[in-house]
Amino acid sequence: MNADILLQRALGFEFLTAQEGRFLFEHAPTAELMDVANEMRKKYHSDNKVTWIIDRNVNTTNVCIANCKFCNFYRIPGHSESYITSIDQYKQKIEETFRYGGEQLLLQGGHHPDLGLKYYVDLFRELKRLYPKLKLHSLGPPEIAHITKLEGSTHTEVLRALMDAGLDSLPGAGAEILNDRVRRLISKGKCSGREWLDVMRAAHKLNLTTSATMMFGHIETIDERFEHLVWLREVQSEKPQNAKGFIAFIPWPFQDEGTLLRRIKGVRNHVTGEEYIRMLALSRIMLPNIQNIQASWLTVGKEIAQLCLHGGANDFGSIMIEENVVSVAGAPHRFTSKGIQDAIREAGFIPQLRTQQYEYRELPEMMEQQVINY
Repeated sequence: MNADILLQRALGFEFLTAQEGRFLFEHAPTAELMDVANEMRKKYHSDNKVTWIIDRNVNTTNVCIANCKFCNFYRIPGHSESYITSIDQYKQKIEETFRYGGEQLLLQGGHHPDLGLKYYVDLFRELKRLYPKLKLHSLGPPEIAHITKLEGSTHTEVLRALMDAGLDSLPGAGAEILNDRVRRLISKGKCSGREWLDVMRAAHKLNLTTSATMMFGHIETIDERFEHLVWLREVQSEKPQNAKGFIAFIPWPFQDEGTLLRRIKGVRNHVTGEEYIRMLALSRIMLPNIQNIQASWLTVGKEIAQLCLHGGANDFGSIMIEENVVSVAGAPHRFTSKGIQDAIREAGFIPQLRTQQYEYRELPEMMEQQVINY
């Protein structure tokens, strides 16, 4: 293989194989990967704007039976610290989010053995009744698969019921690495990689916008990273023509602090800043049919995320008014609305507030700044 030839093919938006992606990861200079990924970004995003969003991660429950070895957040059923978020708590969190200029909840939780489809349908309907303008970017393929099993139903039937109740888009949560060798070792209680992809296929057929993710830097091989990217690209290629499908891809490195993977298996996150930049650039190169690539400032910090804006990323994600899962595993970084815009400007770009559908929106005239502790 020849790296220059592969990069020229990438500039033509050709699909590279997983083996070709690995070759570039192992042999292409970082500067060349960034340059090619940046040129590909410009084909989709030529206005020098970097998007960001104001939303809040709220957890429906911390009860989960998936037993993921990288998660410090979950509690087993019956644990003294287990909870299910109440409507009054949602109201307080939503109204605060609106004051900060947000319009969306990233609503996720655990695999609660007693919360079936009716619970989520009733919850979504009540939230939309109380706040008709609220956007619900909620659940994820593992939760859809879990609800489907509880109901003895199908992914399509569950998704359709949730959409009728107010679901606006489906996050790409729980992808981790889609190869089942990895999943058996780190998230045995979650759906298989194939089922994760099948949920997304069903969502796309219903014209439900989704996103995709990859958590890397734990026990996966480099081949399995690129296999993951190819599988995502294939599902995106299958989507109906009128569907947006995967509207964005977000890669982030495993956060190891206090996790079972680190305490029992000795697995550490050794992903350097340069390796993250290379993987993000290669994500743009390997996923030419996904328009938006997000830099994970939450896990890699401001400076590395800023460099990623010159290496394929066009989105800086959310200010994260609230985030409980990745943070509890050691992700220390935080932004305010002002801080995220300043960071984008410092990198040489124009900050642009967006919706989950990647539509531009104006900054609200009346918008409180949240107070955070760094």
